[in-house]
Amino acid sequence: MAFDTQQQRRIMGHFATGVSVVTTRHGEQMYGMTANAVASLSLDPPQVLVAVDRRAQMHEALLMARCFAVNVLAEEQEELSRRFAMRGPKEWGDLKYSTAVTGAPIFEGSLAFVDCQLAEVLPGGDHHIFIGEIVAGDAVGGRPLIYYGGKYVRLPE
Repeated sequence: MAFDTQQQRRIMGHFATGVSVVTTRHGEQMYGMTANAVASLSLDPPQVLVAVDRRAQMHEALLMARCFAVNVLAEEQEELSRRFAMRGPKEWGDLKYSTAVTGAPIFEGSLAFVDCQLAEVLPGGDHHIFIGEIVAGDAVGGRPLIYYGGKYVRLPE
């Protein structure tokens, strides 16, 4: 018997996560998606993983671009998280970003980032797991954006 997906969402909603926006660029086109299915995978080689729905526009973009950046969002970047959580094309004109090695956008004001070359893609149910080898990164610190119980929450002072 299959486990109820709504029950799974309710249960996993009790797992507090940081919030990131995964970005990539293919040619002149930029793509991004809000993600909390992100994890550090390996120190040797330095790798992270990102799970992406096979139906998402970002899925095809990552396969084409073969690189991505994970932008770890600060508390003040909730609007950015909401923007990139929506399906469909995103507005980039008002965003401040730079690039490191791969050309994937790195948002100004993020707490940290890793810039990755795509190393491997593995199946994971209705998602694919994109494994990236880190080629650049930095962390500046600050207060993280947290998601818990279906909403954004703030750490106590």
